[in-house]
Amino acid sequence: MKSSRTIFLPILASVATALLIPTGPLRAAEPLYKNDFESADLDKVPKEMLVMAGDFAVKQDKDGKYLELPGEPLDTFGLLFGPSVQDDVSACARFYGTKKGRKFPTFGVSLNGANGYRLQVSPAKGALEFFKGDESKLSVPYTWTTETWTTLRITVRKKGAGWVVEGKAWTAGSPEPKQPMITLDETTAPANARAGIWGSPYSGTPIRFDDLLIEPVK
Repeated sequence: MKSSRTIFLPILASVATALLIPTGPLRAAEPLYKNDFESADLDKVPKEMLVMAGDFAVKQDKDGKYLELPGEPLDTFGLLFGPSVQDDVSACARFYGTKKGRKFPTFGVSLNGANGYRLQVSPAKGALEFFKGDESKLSVPYTWTTETWTTLRITVRKKGAGWVVEGKAWTAGSPEPKQPMITLDETTAPANARAGIWGSPYSGTPIRFDDLLIEPVK
């Protein structure tokens, strides 16, 4: 017959394991902002958004609603969305553009206001870039696929005495990269300001935007 000590030890181990290992998935932090435009009015811009420039408007096709920037005029346009945030946060959005001959659109998502950090796909350069306002800060090679939804995520984190800005890009049907594709170290504190989306329809065709998201990160 087993001693009470022999029986008690496995029970104690089981209890300890149950306390250490959660029985269900960990709950993720609630998004700070989320908009898929499905509840938005057609041919308008949601009231909480601040248009900096451009004739943005909600449109719809068989797959649902999205925000659209017309193919003309050929310039850079953008709008701000969500609450003001500074760091330990990410902004994410999906983009759809079309090339025309040798002409390509550019598009991007930003944090920290109109003069903050912007992650941009520049197909004519074959690049994924970081801008600070209008200043190009860093570029890495990137191949864009026309007529395919592309998701961009920019993250700004506090790191020691400075900050790190990270960027990712991936196409529809592909998983989000586990590691950043472009990283920028900064020593100047970012502004406490809103996220944004940006587009330049240099191909003369509309750019679509969808699934805007702002999330806290660790």
